[in-house]
Amino acid sequence: MTKNKRHNGTGPYIPELLAPAGNLEKLITAIHYGADAVYLGGKELSLRAKAGNFSSEDMVKGIEFAHDRDRKVYVTVNVLAHNSDLEGLDDYLRSLRQYQVDGIIIADPGILGIARNCVPELPIHLSTQANVTNHAAAQFWLNQGADRLNLARELSLNEIKEIRQKVHGELEVFVHGALCISYSGRCMLSSYLTSRDANQGKCSHPCRFSYSLSEEKRPGQYFPVEEDERGTYIFNSKDLCLLLRLPELVAAGVDSLKIEGRMKSIFYVGGVVRIYRAALDYLAALPDSAWQNLAEIKLPDIFAEEIRKTGTRGISENFFKHKPNMEDMLYETSRAEQLVEPVAVVRKAGEKTLVEIRNRVETGEHLEYMGRGMALQAVTIQAMETEGRESIAAANPGNSVYLTTVPPLSECEVHGILRRKKPEQGRGNGPL
Repeated sequence: MTKNKRHNGTGPYIPELLAPAGNLEKLITAIHYGADAVYLGGKELSLRAKAGNFSSEDMVKGIEFAHDRDRKVYVTVNVLAHNSDLEGLDDYLRSLRQYQVDGIIIADPGILGIARNCVPELPIHLSTQANVTNHAAAQFWLNQGADRLNLARELSLNEIKEIRQKVHGELEVFVHGALCISYSGRCMLSSYLTSRDANQGKCSHPCRFSYSLSEEKRPGQYFPVEEDERGTYIFNSKDLCLLLRLPELVAAGVDSLKIEGRMKSIFYVGGVVRIYRAALDYLAALPDSAWQNLAEIKLPDIFAEEIRKTGTRGISENFFKHKPNMEDMLYETSRAEQLVEPVAVVRKAGEKTLVEIRNRVETGEHLEYMGRGMALQAVTIQAMETEGRESIAAANPGNSVYLTTVPPLSECEVHGILRRKKPEQGRGNGPL
């Protein structure tokens, strides 16, 4: 794996790959598949209150796991704070310093000011919630003590490049994951409809709901604004995907590429990180001469094919080249159809691989092992045994079983993931 490598001569730096960690298992998965850094939330003051998040004990374990592998951990303290949120903040920030986190992610200027006074040695990363859309705002926040800026998602490549040319702090850009219908995630829709404040980490995601029309003089009568028989998803944006734009972002001098998804599964986190890691390593291996003609740098087709297998709402490049339009929305359904699903996570490698089952699986099924990089190994389950060595024909989620496969899973590693076509897409009909 190539990490933050400068090419010999004139080639650009390869940015940090920053991955979401909704819990300890996701942190381990992200690092296994190649993240340079992860971001996570504690039980308080995080904008993903439903992500599971980290107890103090798990946070310490996660930081130790990351630091043992020379990776970094950033902690979110990114709510838009009310007075009550400031109570005990100093103690929490000091605990993060004690845990040796590598940075704290902040959106609120009050929290930023307290952090600068309380834990001045901790790097501050400004959240996308702060809406940095121009170089003057970028310089303002750097002057206030921010070390890194996560730029607003409403920026084009040209705007990112101009900010890069005019300020000297670190710049971070979201490259993949869910998009809010609101401005850089500052949304009140959830608060109005469900009394759950998105800016306090409790978003109910009403932008994914199905809506219909009512008329005030006809109470109880609902008129569907239909895209399908279930209604229409008028606020539902496709997911951001800038995978094919990585050469331009690398050349622009961005310092960190961020993946959204602390509430997503380990299959999503591992699958997306795996592809972006491989893509960055591909770019790092290019000769310096290739960067003299940026328009000619293209990722092999396999990268786009693989990213489409990770879900979840189709893909959009958002504001990267032009303002989003109807093509960047998913009106027909809340989620796009996902063709591939996880089956198991490797817990012990060997002649017979011990796995933890995540979706029901039977002998005779065709699976793929997701190696690091773009490596995939197609296998067929020949036999399964319980940890007590009892032969079984099927295993259910939560079971730990030994797999015998053809060919053998000789190259698998602990924390690796096995996947398959979703059953309705042809389970048992051959390899992926």
